[in-house]
Amino acid sequence: MGFLCGFSSWVFTFCLVFQSGYGFYLPGSYPHKHGIGGTLSVKVNSLTSIDTEMPYSYYSLPFCKPQEGVKDSAENLGELLMGDRIENSPYKFKMYNNQTDIFLCRSDPLSPDNFKLLKERIDEMYQVNLILDNLPAIRYTKKEGYVLRWTGYPVGIKVQDVYYVFNHLKFNVLVHKYEETNVARVMGTGDAAEVIPTVGNGESDVPGYMVVGFEVVPCSIMLNANAVKNLKMYEKYPTSIKCDPNTVSMPIKEGEPIVFTYEVAFEESDIKWPSRWDAYLKMEGSKVHWFSILNSLMVITFLAGIVLVIFLRTVRRDLTRYEELDKEAQAQMNEELSGWKLVVGDVFRAPSHSALLCIVVGDGVQILGMAVVTILFAALGFMSPASRGTLITGMLFFYMILGIVAGYVSVRLWRTICCGDYKGWASVSWKAACFFPGIAFLILTTLNFLLWGSHSTGAIPFSLFVVLLLLWFCISVPLTMVGGYLGAKAPHIEYPVRTNQIPREIPPQKYPSWLLVLGAGTLPFGTLFIELFFIMSSIWMGRVYYVFGFLFIVLILLVVVCAEVSLVLTYMHLCVEDWKWWWKSFFASGSVAIYIFLYSINYLVFDLKSLSGPVSATLYLGYSLFMVTAIMLATGTVGFLSSFWFVHYLFSSVKLD
Repeated sequence: MGFLCGFSSWVFTFCLVFQSGYGFYLPGSYPHKHGIGGTLSVKVNSLTSIDTEMPYSYYSLPFCKPQEGVKDSAENLGELLMGDRIENSPYKFKMYNNQTDIFLCRSDPLSPDNFKLLKERIDEMYQVNLILDNLPAIRYTKKEGYVLRWTGYPVGIKVQDVYYVFNHLKFNVLVHKYEETNVARVMGTGDAAEVIPTVGNGESDVPGYMVVGFEVVPCSIMLNANAVKNLKMYEKYPTSIKCDPNTVSMPIKEGEPIVFTYEVAFEESDIKWPSRWDAYLKMEGSKVHWFSILNSLMVITFLAGIVLVIFLRTVRRDLTRYEELDKEAQAQMNEELSGWKLVVGDVFRAPSHSALLCIVVGDGVQILGMAVVTILFAALGFMSPASRGTLITGMLFFYMILGIVAGYVSVRLWRTICCGDYKGWASVSWKAACFFPGIAFLILTTLNFLLWGSHSTGAIPFSLFVVLLLLWFCISVPLTMVGGYLGAKAPHIEYPVRTNQIPREIPPQKYPSWLLVLGAGTLPFGTLFIELFFIMSSIWMGRVYYVFGFLFIVLILLVVVCAEVSLVLTYMHLCVEDWKWWWKSFFASGSVAIYIFLYSINYLVFDLKSLSGPVSATLYLGYSLFMVTAIMLATGTVGFLSSFWFVHYLFSSVKLD
C-alpha cells in the first residue's frame, strides 16, 4: 500500500511538472517587445583572446565610457567563474530608427602606458564582445569563397609594423515583428496556445519588434580629432563617414587622441524568436562531426559487445561445468583447482589504503552523477547559451546536492571492507567531503594567483572565494556527513566467502600488471576522443558547444565501456591468481584520464600554436589537470563498482570449501 501511495505521488508530481512545462519559458527565451523609437542599450563583456585565454575588462582600454558611468550587470555564479564581466556601454539605439555618423567620444591623448597596452592587446588578437538584447554581436568575413562567422570584433590590426584601431562600428540589427496574438506560434510550441493567455491591454495595439540578430562591421577610419572638440556624445559627426572593412586608416600614436563613432541600420527579418540563436549554434563541418561520432559509437559498441559475450560465455561455462559435477568430483576438483578458484580465500582481503579507495569511489559517484544530470538537463534545453553561466551554476548545484550520495557510498563501502565495523565512518565522510574539492581548490587558487597578477577578469574575486568556501563547508560538507550517517546505518554488503588469515602468495607474472592497467584506458578513450575535440574547441577557441544530446549518448557509452574493460581485466588478474584487484579495477578504467591529458598536450602543441606566454600555457595545463582528475575519479569509480559486483556475483555462484 505504501508503495502504491509513493508511486501515485511520483506520477502526480511528474504530470504536474510536465503540464507546468507549457506555462513557462526556458531561461533567456522569453521574447522582449520593443516599441518603435524605444531605447536599445548595448552591453559589453570582457575582452577575450584565444592567444592568451585571459579575459580583461572592456574598460581596461581607452574606450568611450557611458555618460551615466560604468555599471556592472547582475551576474550569476557561473558567469563570474567563467570570467564574464558584463557592463553597460555608451552605444544606444532607437528601435527601427536608422542612424549614421554618430559621434561617440574623443579619448584622452594616449599615454605611454595606454599606447603600449593597446599595442599588446592588438598583438594578442583580443576581441571586443558586445551584447544586444542578450545576443552577442556577430561578424561575417569572407575567405577563399567561404563565409566565416565570428563573435565580437578585433580591437585592432597590425599592418607593416603600424597598429590600427577599429574606431568606427557599423551595426546591423535584425528585427522581427512582435505577434502578441499568437505567442505560441512565435515560440514554436504548437498547441500550447490554450495555456499561454493573451493579455488584453492598450499596449498590444502598439506595433513592436523583437531583436533576432545583431551584426557588427568594424572599420578603421581617420577622423579629425580637432573637428569634434565641441561635439557632445550622440551628435552628428561634421562629415559623412564611409565604412570600408577592407581598408584601415586610423593608426594609433602616442600622445594623440582617438575619435570613436558608429552607425546603425535596422533590417526586418524572417527569423523568428526561437531561431535567433541558430547563427551561433551552427557548427562548421557538421556532417563530418555527426558521421564521425556515429561511426565511433558503432565500432566501440560492436567491440564491447563481442568482449562481453565472449566473457560471459567463458564464465558461464566454467560455473556450469563445476555445478554438474557430483560431490566427490567437486572435492577432487577442489584439490586440482586452478585460476580464479584458487584465490577464493583472498579475493575479498582488504586492499591497501582502503580508506582512500572508499573516498575516491564516493567522490567519483558524486562527479559522475553531477555529469549525467547536468548533461541531461542541458540536452533538454534547460541550460541554453542564452542564459550565460547556467551550465557552471548547474554543475555546482548538482555537485553539492549529490554530496549526500558521496557520503553514503564511501561509508557503506568502508563498512563492507571492515566487515561491518562502525568505527571511522565520520572520518571517511569528512575526507570524502574534502578530497576532490580540496584538490580543485588547490589547483584553482594557484591559477587564480596567476590571473590576479595579470589583472585579468578571469580571476575569481575574493568575495566570490568566500561564497564558494561557504557553499563548500555549509552545504556540501553537511550533506556528505548526512550521507555518511545513512551509510553507517545501512547494512554492509556480506561477502559470500571467508578470507584466510594468511595471504596467498601471488605467482610471478609474464607481464607487469600495470602495463595491462595502462593499456586498458585506450578503449574508453576511443569512445570520446572525437567529441573531446569539439569540447576542447568550445572551451579554448571560443566556439559555442550545444550538441549535448550526442554528448549524453557518448557519456552513457563511456560508462558501459569502462565497466566492461575493468570487469574483463579483473577476471584476467583473478585467472592468474592475482587477488589484488581492488585498485587495479579502479585504475583500469580510470587510466583513460592519462590519455585525455596527453591529448590535451597534443591539442596545446598542434591546435593552440598561437598560445602566447608561460602564464597562458600554465593556465591551460592547470585547467586540463583539474578536468582529468575529475574524469579519473568518475571513470575509475565505474570500473571499480562493476568489478566489485562481478567478483561478488562470481564467488557467490559457486561453493568452494
